[in-house]
Amino acid sequence: MKLEKNVNNRLGIFFFYDKKGIVDKYVTYLLDDLTQNLKDLIIVVNGQLNQENLSLLEPYGKVIQRENKGFDVWAYKAGIESVGWDKLNQYDEFIMFNNTIMGPVYPFKETFDKMDEQDLDFWGLTKFFEIDGDPFGTVKYGYVPDHIQSHFITVRKSLFETQAFREYWQNMPMITSYGEAIGFHEAIFTKTFSDLGFTYDVSVNVDALRDMNTYPLMMMPTKLLSDYRCPIFKKRSFFHMPSDFLRNTTGQQTSELYDYLRNETSYDVDMIWDPVLRIAPMWDLVKNLNLEYTLPSDVAKMTEAEAAKQKTVFVMHCYFEDLIDESFALAAKFPESTDIFITTNSAEKQALLADKFNALPNKVDVRVIANRGRDVSSLMVGVKDVILNYDIACFAHDKKTAQINPGTVGESFAYKCFENVASSSDYVLNAIDLFAKNPRLGIASPPEPNHGVMYSTLGFEWGPNFPLTKEVHQELNLHSPISVDSPPVAPLGTMFWFRPKALKPLFYRDYEYEDFPAEPNGIDGTYLHAIERIYPYVAQSEGYYPALMMSDKFSAVEYLNLKFYLRQFNQISGNNGSGPYWEEMVHCGIESFNHNMTIPKLFKRLTKKILIVLLPQNLIIGLGKIKRKVRRIK
Repeated sequence: MKLEKNVNNRLGIFFFYDKKGIVDKYVTYLLDDLTQNLKDLIIVVNGQLNQENLSLLEPYGKVIQRENKGFDVWAYKAGIESVGWDKLNQYDEFIMFNNTIMGPVYPFKETFDKMDEQDLDFWGLTKFFEIDGDPFGTVKYGYVPDHIQSHFITVRKSLFETQAFREYWQNMPMITSYGEAIGFHEAIFTKTFSDLGFTYDVSVNVDALRDMNTYPLMMMPTKLLSDYRCPIFKKRSFFHMPSDFLRNTTGQQTSELYDYLRNETSYDVDMIWDPVLRIAPMWDLVKNLNLEYTLPSDVAKMTEAEAAKQKTVFVMHCYFEDLIDESFALAAKFPESTDIFITTNSAEKQALLADKFNALPNKVDVRVIANRGRDVSSLMVGVKDVILNYDIACFAHDKKTAQINPGTVGESFAYKCFENVASSSDYVLNAIDLFAKNPRLGIASPPEPNHGVMYSTLGFEWGPNFPLTKEVHQELNLHSPISVDSPPVAPLGTMFWFRPKALKPLFYRDYEYEDFPAEPNGIDGTYLHAIERIYPYVAQSEGYYPALMMSDKFSAVEYLNLKFYLRQFNQISGNNGSGPYWEEMVHCGIESFNHNMTIPKLFKRLTKKILIVLLPQNLIIGLGKIKRKVRRIK
């Protein structure tokens, strides 16, 4: 069946779900364009919306709010039933679509004009290619056939007026899981009706990519946009499992998509952030978007005059008298337009610091704070009266880790922090430029320590700090997802760049010195370590993303260190038959632990498994039972 040109006799059934009941701008943008191609629209909401959010949807069509059950499948079923089969037959075609897609990148009219010319019974935007087996255990065929993806399926009268189509929906069982939504509808809809002789196609026909991947829209989104003018992309691209991406790509797919949207299309990428930040596990978001900025240390992208347009502040806590010269050298890297606030814990040190730092051309303010809360209270209390007056901020403190042997391990941790917050004057200008050009960037931190006895921080970033951090998260009434399974992308040396308004809840908390533990403080597991990890969650809750940052010099060190570690693990595992996927190595290692092996047997087994990554830590704690224990040293 073809459609008559320029006749818009289409019904849309739009399924909407948001855990918090928020209608984001990307949704109304999608509907603004799509409804130009519809005669009528029914919006089926799983759950309840408040009046503010409901009023955003009502201008587009009839809104049906229902209990949040049955996933999208029963929402479509409810939409069809609300119309009634007799009235449905008055339309030429109807579209079932949902808010898991974002766009359009290109007007939907292109798609409708193209598909109107084709003699079809049903069609969609994109296709998922056949895979052997049924990972969900719900597909009646025992495998997943080629199918139109259910985020956008259009059905014409030649199909929906048939008894077979009506019975398909009337006999639809209740959907109680994601696997059932796939197996009882999405994976079988296309084959069910094509086997009955009905014809179908997709507007973004990428059959030529069949041998590349079964899911081109997720794994090759930029190619679909640039080469096939696909009008949509998946919201899930930004929080999909990194493990699945790395089985299929080198991990570039999402950041490449974002850059293409921002640089090559008119789509406003700012619409992506609010819905994604609200639901994305922090590490998944950072990994998928590759939110690590490597900044040049010897070439500035911004002049000092341009930097002066950004109201910037440098805050530093100075405790050790013998490190005053080093602290001064760090502050001297900031442009003259940057205001500098120095905190210390005595009037005597204040005088020494003022004498030294007043030689700078900057506006300098040296303040005495209580010797309680260390560098955290310096920022949360010492400058809370001024910090929100600035657009961009950098925080640092002098650092000794004398309790570690050899001393070079602690000194290297300090180097890692200082090098990656203020490597050089050019680097500082580039950091200011970074925040100026990325208005959703809330906090940028150096990478965690992962050398010497601090190696086990990598993979155990929470240490013993999750319960207390979660308490702080609740105390501040933050809305960002937090889970012990998703590591914080946090400044584990408490040196970082940030946008003060991204951390407003912390400053509005109005901390006093008494809120922090008195000295002596532990080396881990304290309120100070919880605050250290809460920073990125505050930013994410406020609608800003966290990121990592490194100097170009240090990125070489970090990359080659991590490569050195990984090569050893791969050699041990590969020489003993594990692989080729890293997940297989990990799963084999987990199996070893689950068998409660003795240490000698465990050691022998782990030489074949990737989880030998834990062995150095095990040796450190006395070859006892491997447990989650991180030595975080400030």
